[in-house]
Amino acid sequence: MTDVLTVGETMASMRASAPLRLGGPMSLSVAGAESNVAIGLARLGHTTSWVGVVGADELGALVLRTLRAEGVRTDSARVDADRPTGVMVVERRVGDLTRVIYHRSGSAGSTVSPDDVTAGFRTPPSWVHLTGITPALGAQAREAVDAAVAQARHVGARVCLDVNYRGKLWSAAAAAACLRQLAPHASLLVASEDELHLVAPEAAGSEEDMVASLLAAGVAEVAVKRGAQGASLYSADGRIDCPARTVRVTDTIGAGDAFVAGLLSATLEKPPPAAPPERAVACGAFAVAAAGDWEGLPTRAEL
Repeated sequence: MTDVLTVGETMASMRASAPLRLGGPMSLSVAGAESNVAIGLARLGHTTSWVGVVGADELGALVLRTLRAEGVRTDSARVDADRPTGVMVVERRVGDLTRVIYHRSGSAGSTVSPDDVTAGFRTPPSWVHLTGITPALGAQAREAVDAAVAQARHVGARVCLDVNYRGKLWSAAAAAACLRQLAPHASLLVASEDELHLVAPEAAGSEEDMVASLLAAGVAEVAVKRGAQGASLYSADGRIDCPARTVRVTDTIGAGDAFVAGLLSATLEKPPPAAPPERAVACGAFAVAAAGDWEGLPTRAEL
């Protein structure tokens, strides 16, 4: 059995160390919210699998090679001969502030389908990790997310949904219309403070009201990320607050994915740690203290 199955797009990631218009040098890696989580979990000793699509090009080969090298299973990944692998360009601006530019319209990753998801469930997972990014890629990708939720219910797997709102991919109204339908199917829902309203019922007001409405709708746990202020985990047993670790910030991209990896890792432990958010914020600290989306994520020994 697989511990965690993830579904989404992984792109080639090109990082510029100086403004693009000045022709600064660039480094090449891969990145994708769902595969970042899969890598983080694999480094902590869990079995993970990624469902997605890459192009029949060298960048697609890089994606698959990198995931396999990190211990993520790619048996169900598909190669599309007609579409290119998506590209993400990260430009460092000032301090830890960066600008992200996507070249993913019409990409192979946007064609992930229910059939791809079915292939991924050949080995039933304990958890299915989804984000609000994948349904924003198009109608077929949204169908793939719906299929993943249905398959998870069929095999008894739990669903983790990270809002992960991307304003460059869809509007807040479109995101809310979609994610409010998905949220009740999640056992674990993760959102930043400024994203929680996109999944909570429209009438909810304060954070406590929004969380209460989500718990009443069937979500078992709601994790709220607060950046430098740490995080909170809500459940029927109450609220656990966990402060952030103090580290020198190098790169904030991927910190939320690291947080999810740590939280799912703690949940998978038998018995779980007394305060699962502690592992989540520790993984987040590793992420922001290193450059790259996933490169700084800890191994079990380092954690």
